[in-house]
Amino acid sequence: MTGRRDDTGQDTPVPVGTEADEARAAGAAAAEDAAAAADDAALADAGLPAEGSAARRPGRRASLAHRLYNGEAGLDVVGRSRLIYKVTAVIVLVCIASMVFRGFNFGIDFAGGNSFRLPGGTEQLEQVREAATDAGADVASAQVVGGDEILLRTGALDNEGERAVVEAVADAAGVDAGAVSPESVSAEWGQDITDQALIALAVFLAAVIAFLAIRFQPKMAVGAIAALLHDLVVTAGVYSLVGFEVTPSTIIGLLTILGFSLYDTVVVFDKVDENTRGLAQSARMTWGEAANLAVNQTLMRSINTSVIALLPVAGLLFVGAGLLGVGTLKDLALVLFVGLAAGAYSSIFLATPIVADLKEREPEVVALRKRVLARRSAAARQGARAAAGPVASARRARGGAPRGGVALAQRDAGSLGPAEADVVVESPASVGPDAGRPRGATAAPRPGVRPQRPGGAKKRR
Repeated sequence: MTGRRDDTGQDTPVPVGTEADEARAAGAAAAEDAAAAADDAALADAGLPAEGSAARRPGRRASLAHRLYNGEAGLDVVGRSRLIYKVTAVIVLVCIASMVFRGFNFGIDFAGGNSFRLPGGTEQLEQVREAATDAGADVASAQVVGGDEILLRTGALDNEGERAVVEAVADAAGVDAGAVSPESVSAEWGQDITDQALIALAVFLAAVIAFLAIRFQPKMAVGAIAALLHDLVVTAGVYSLVGFEVTPSTIIGLLTILGFSLYDTVVVFDKVDENTRGLAQSARMTWGEAANLAVNQTLMRSINTSVIALLPVAGLLFVGAGLLGVGTLKDLALVLFVGLAAGAYSSIFLATPIVADLKEREPEVVALRKRVLARRSAAARQGARAAAGPVASARRARGGAPRGGVALAQRDAGSLGPAEADVVVESPASVGPDAGRPRGATAAPRPGVRPQRPGGAKKRR
């Protein structure tokens, strides 16, 4: 201890050592806390956030993509599979009926015929068409290509018919007959193109089936092939309804949309495989529910991808072919536009429900569904029992109330008489050396004596 003089001039002891250091540290910390609190209060009065803390913003609702991914919102795609099948069946039947009764407008490359190219623009287009018809040609199409050239396609003509058409269209366009370029295509060449396209389609589908069966499972390959066939039928049916000419560009567009549809389907299947892996051990949801969650988790991604792909194709179709009159692009633009839209629909609403319906027939998946439903039923019964009526028992939960606490019993407010409990409530009347006390009552032990169990028997170790 050291001394210091106070205001009276007397020496007063000054504490030193560990306790004194702790007291000084506590005093300094209290002073710092008071200063910080004052600073925070001043900042709050000024409407500014406290130092070192971010300003609190009002809570915002989670985005739709976030809620879809967590299962908080979404579409019951798998649960409404029957409705989806009915809508899809109606669309497919309409497309098939159009292909059967209306048919296709095959171009010169498939049906065979003659084509004529000559200088000209939109002003001479109708005159050239009428001149070729008057010359005895069956005009299939007449359009302006490249902005300064007319392309005229007709049925098959012999040599004399071809020369007559050349002279007629040259006179109508006001050009020399040598400026007209005739070309003939045989139907055999178009048939060869069709056969090659069918072979390419078969090889493509076989490769798809093998990949999906190895990478995922055979049932997913079945769902993907069903989605691809849907895309083909719908695209071909719309093409038949519109009446656009079928050209080699149409075949190229069909193969392109099949690749896009497969890409989107594989993305969804990959998420389905991730959600269903180890599902039998956890039994937290059924196979169909896990698949439906995967569809919703990839829903926004599929929509965004499809919209981004459709925008340039829509510009090509409606602006290029519709407004600018670039007729050579409309066949490719139409097949891409319809195919991309049909592929997005089949990837989201068709492929996964088909796989889920096939999987729900497997014995393991059926057993999983029963376990999940039984677990939910038991949880629902426990929740109903806990919520039904007041608690009639005052048993302490394991690890709940501390030892030595007083047990309470809940009673109805309108009942009379003492409260009933499953445990004995300690009171002065129940504590004493009375031998006639009820079984289970406690008595204060004498100093140095071990507590006795009810009945006088000691606990054996």
